[in-house]
Amino acid sequence: MKKNYKIEVDCANCANQMEDAAKKTAGVKNAVVNFMTLKMSVEFEDGVNEKEVMERVAENCKKVEDDCKIFY
Repeated sequence: MKKNYKIEVDCANCANQMEDAAKKTAGVKNAVVNFMTLKMSVEFEDGVNEKEVMERVAENCKKVEDDCKIFY
């Protein structure tokens, strides 16, 4: 399953770091962050709880950019 989320991030480099953090999160098959549109596209592994995975994605993204926001 693939879903798109609105994000708030200050710079393109931070967006790239958020993308890398999201990709490393358990339950995420792939993630793409588009800084220009301020959107994150997340493809989930089969059978995972989307909300729980996105909570972990948000935690991991805050480790690299503490003032980022993901609206899920």
